[in-house]
Amino acid sequence: MAHLSHDNSALLARVRRIGGQVGAVERALQGEAGCAEVLQLVAAVRGAVNGLLDEIIADHLEAHVAAPGLSDAERAQGAEELLAVIRRYSK
Repeated sequence: MAHLSHDNSALLARVRRIGGQVGAVERALQGEAGCAEVLQLVAAVRGAVNGLLDEIIADHLEAHVAAPGLSDAERAQGAEELLAVIRRYSK
C-alpha cells in the first residue's frame, strides 16, 4: 500500500529538516553545549518527528481506511496496519 509515492516532496523536505535538527543536536553535544540547549534541540526534533508522524497517519487513514470505494477487507487491513504501528511505538 504505497500511496505516498504520488508526491513525496513535502514529506522529504520535512525529513531533511529533521535531519538538520538531528545534526544540530550532534554538533551541540560535540561542542559541549549546556543541558538546556541540548534539551531544547532534542525537544524540537521530537516535535518535528511527531508532526511528520501525524501527517503520515492522516494520509494513511484517508487512503486506506476512509477512502470511498475500498472494500471491507481493504479498510480492515488499513486499520490493522495503523493499529500495529500505534501499539508498537506508543509505549
